[in-house]
Amino acid sequence: MPGTPARNLLEHARNIVVEGPIGVGKTSLARRLAEHLGQSKECQLLLEQPELNPFLTRFYQERSRYALQTQLFFLFQRQDQLRDLAQPDIFRQTVVSDFLFEKDPIFARLTLAEDEYKLYRQIYDTLAPQVVSPDLVIYLQASPENLIARVKKRGLDMERRIGDVYLTQLAESYSRFFYGYNAAPVMIVNSDRLNFVDQDRDFHLLLERLAAMRGHREYFNRGE
Repeated sequence: MPGTPARNLLEHARNIVVEGPIGVGKTSLARRLAEHLGQSKECQLLLEQPELNPFLTRFYQERSRYALQTQLFFLFQRQDQLRDLAQPDIFRQTVVSDFLFEKDPIFARLTLAEDEYKLYRQIYDTLAPQVVSPDLVIYLQASPENLIARVKKRGLDMERRIGDVYLTQLAESYSRFFYGYNAAPVMIVNSDRLNFVDQDRDFHLLLERLAAMRGHREYFNRGE
């Protein structure tokens, strides 16, 4: 079991990841966190680029036919984006990203047929050792009802065909994944009643909780 994080982990972490299912607000929080940290040190924002995946729109239209191509593109894209983090002598600045490499199989397990998943897993297991673990993970949770409402509200064309059942399954799969995740310190945040983009108070409350984080796994709920 990994040891207790260093004092003020938020300030000392070099590789920070914001994660969570579709619609939970991870990209918005990653942007604001990178902007905040960039006021005192060099900080890079590293975001997923789903718009570059040529199979994604077709996947939402015909899921079974394009699932493997879509998933493998994302797998190689994420590995390529994270490659430099394995070379600390070259890459010294703080990085805030909105994806964790280890979460990729969550989506693969939901979308691929059994034989496709076995092939995917062989490729994933070859690439995974090349990717370094983050220093801090902020895992955003939300109820399936809120995820569904948020996805519909933002109205992205490529997400219009995402079903409510899929979003519910995805939220449940994330919960199971992070229940057993211990590769890095994790702050689990219930975001149902939090708005990190529009509410400064919510964002600063999260910063305070992260700065005070001492355990390897802690929880932040707006009702606390």
